[in-house]
Amino acid sequence: MQRCCSSAGRSVISKRWFSSSSNDKIVASVLFERLPVVVPKIDPTVYAFQEFSFRWRQQYRREYPESFLKKSDTRGKGDYQIDYKPAPRISEADKTNDQRSLQRALDRRLYLLVHGTTHGSGKPVWHFPEKIYESEENLRKCAESALESFIGDLSHTYFVGNAPMGHMVIQPTEDKKIPSIKRFFFKSQVIAVNKFDIRKCDDFVWVTKDELLEYFPEQAEFLNKMIIS
Repeated sequence: MQRCCSSAGRSVISKRWFSSSSNDKIVASVLFERLPVVVPKIDPTVYAFQEFSFRWRQQYRREYPESFLKKSDTRGKGDYQIDYKPAPRISEADKTNDQRSLQRALDRRLYLLVHGTTHGSGKPVWHFPEKIYESEENLRKCAESALESFIGDLSHTYFVGNAPMGHMVIQPTEDKKIPSIKRFFFKSQVIAVNKFDIRKCDDFVWVTKDELLEYFPEQAEFLNKMIIS
């Protein structure tokens, strides 16, 4: 009897979390992120601090005799030579500004936007991969279903956490009969792949945070706080 009451209590709590008026629509959106592929350049302020910290620690370190430090120079050296050339930061996709490619902005984070009709919009617009919450077990499952419908396979993705990273309410502007939309954002990241077969949309782009904010000027303040890069 106690177990039944406990199970019923959890059910009530889980339903209470999704509680909303009958006219509201709950939408799970996915912030699909590609992490930097190469190490970004160090900020001059950070570099100056690291240089200061190194010099400060050096004054407290033990000084070894020169005879000990030069032992490595007396070892025999081979005739081999390694020519190392670092990979360029600027790729061909950067030169052509190909926003459909994941091979651009290698030292920055990229985010997926798709173009097409979405909930609350009668015409095609740029938006995140998203889906209305219906009969899924939870919002996280709904977000997974939303991303899967666009890329077809989740084997090269990683969802960060089970809880949403942000939440916003979009009120109708023109037709008051259209229900308001409660949008919950989930973060997912690209894993070990540099291309996706994106479908079910008119077009798609991979954009940096600064470029993303230009697509959503009305929500720019909210997205700037939510996305930490």
